[in-house]
Amino acid sequence: MTASDNKNPPQPVRYFALIPAAGVGARMAAATPKQYLALGGQPMLAHTLQAFLGSELIAHTYVVVSAEDGYIDAIVPPSGVTVLRCGGATRMDSVLNGLRALRDLAADCDMVLVHDAARPGLTPELIRKLIEEVGANPAGGLLALPVVDTVKSTRGGAVATVPRDGLWLAQTPQMFSYALLLRALSSAPDANAITDDASAVEMLGFAPQLVEGHPRNLKVTLPSDIRIAEMYLEQDKK
Repeated sequence: MTASDNKNPPQPVRYFALIPAAGVGARMAAATPKQYLALGGQPMLAHTLQAFLGSELIAHTYVVVSAEDGYIDAIVPPSGVTVLRCGGATRMDSVLNGLRALRDLAADCDMVLVHDAARPGLTPELIRKLIEEVGANPAGGLLALPVVDTVKSTRGGAVATVPRDGLWLAQTPQMFSYALLLRALSSAPDANAITDDASAVEMLGFAPQLVEGHPRNLKVTLPSDIRIAEMYLEQDKK
């Protein structure tokens, strides 16, 4: 080991949460953006933030909202969370804008966990599982659930059964190094074609690791999903 090695020891990898929350949740048909709808007595986004605040592995949490968001200040805790008012027209735009806002704060090797604001069932245990199982995999990884139902396809106008072996339903968080995720999203040809961060990383030739998640980590998309999410949250109180 040289003297220069002693002066510049490798820095430990940090884990940052990045939550895009600039959407309006049109399918909920509500007057309030979906992430702020009441769920178990709190705004949905508050539950999401609490999961990351409850994990000792997360160095800091960043939430990306639109510039005109008038709800976020009422639910952000006094520490541990920073609001970035740089939300974009699409989810990918919001994540990319958030990453660029972190350019002077995050090292290339730091890991970014991107999580949907509308997945309030996340827990610190699932965060730990993702981080531990992905480990140092250069392709990163994500929580996902193996498909258990029979899958049908109507492509071409005919109904056909699709083999479910090897099929997974992607969840979040999706975790990648800062440098890889920034590169993947910056080079993605069509923001509307990027339905999750892993798909952008896959376009670069990487194969992110799938880590089995939990049904409680569902994405609240329709009004009927609210009761299911509340059911899991009520179980936590018992």
